[in-house]
Amino acid sequence: MTQSLVVLGATGSIGRQALEVAGRLAIPVVGVAAGTVSNELLALARRLPGARVVAARDDGDFDELRAAAGSRAAVGAEALDELAATPGCVVVNGIVGAAGLAPSVAALAAGNRLALANKETLVAGGPVVLAALRSGGGELIPVDSEHAALWQCLVGEDRATVRRLVLTASGGPFRGARPDDLADVTVEAALAHPTWKMGPRITIDSATLMNKALEVIEAHYLFGVGYAAIDVVVHPQSIVHSMVEFVDGSVKAQLGDPDMRIPIQYAITYPHRLAPVVPAGLDLFSRPLTFEQPDRETFPCLDLGYAAGRAGGTAPAVLNAADEVAVAAFLTGRLPFRRIAEVVAATLAEVPAGEPSTVGEVLEADAAARRLAAGLVEDRSAG
Repeated sequence: MTQSLVVLGATGSIGRQALEVAGRLAIPVVGVAAGTVSNELLALARRLPGARVVAARDDGDFDELRAAAGSRAAVGAEALDELAATPGCVVVNGIVGAAGLAPSVAALAAGNRLALANKETLVAGGPVVLAALRSGGGELIPVDSEHAALWQCLVGEDRATVRRLVLTASGGPFRGARPDDLADVTVEAALAHPTWKMGPRITIDSATLMNKALEVIEAHYLFGVGYAAIDVVVHPQSIVHSMVEFVDGSVKAQLGDPDMRIPIQYAITYPHRLAPVVPAGLDLFSRPLTFEQPDRETFPCLDLGYAAGRAGGTAPAVLNAADEVAVAAFLTGRLPFRRIAEVVAATLAEVPAGEPSTVGEVLEADAAARRLAAGLVEDRSAG
């Protein structure tokens, strides 16, 4: 039915759901990785005796991991890349942030199928990732619900007949707010997403619409469509996951309940469709489906994404790095919510955009952006 599975970010939201899908479909899991050694990773090491277990960072608990996994245990970024390059595997990348770039490249260079949930892989390193895809002969199938929807709408279609891609956005917890309404946003309010249960960073990005900005850039690289032909609409019900309009005026949309296990399973089993982890059956009668224009004044991060994408080169990597720093500062109470976009915009203006050809060059731009953004956070933390 499918190859064996490697799950990167196995203790996060995407990783847990990927392991649930694998268990339901009896897919062998031959490797798992997480950022650090945790009780959850130790439990996975014991529950999956045939899997290699990697902690990306050496945080002093490797002896405990070695005790649980024996010779299957490893630590460090190099071990993470080696795990992603395990021959003949489907690699689910659910790592959060730019740390997911190198293992994504390693998976594709090894000729593996990459089921990609780490959007920073393409946002930060799009040209490098596509080069690895071409040279390694692997497959790149998106897991993000919006890009999985576009992928499904495009199966069997001539890409030359695409007029535009339409990404849908829930609007997040502050849909309908005005700029002044966001002056005193709390972390708890920003994390209260109305339809999706996600990790902290992606949830805050949804609240600022930065998540959709990153998805626009990702769609550009995934599908080879120019930014003028990628639109965003707010769809609060999160039932229509995205749409494709063709040159003849036809529009194809992919609909489904907001459950990430559905696109995860499809990316693993493509081109086959199998019985779902959750009961099938979309209720079309309990709620209307509505669509709105995004409020670009209240949520300026969306246009920052378009600007970085059009600038190209390392500008999207700078955008992503600055956002990671700013969101982390907001989550820890060091930066007001409205200042997130200011830090990102100022970082984009100050860090020059180069033309990367290696992962190292992308990470250099990432590091430069992080340094500058950290300084900007301190300057703006007062209010």
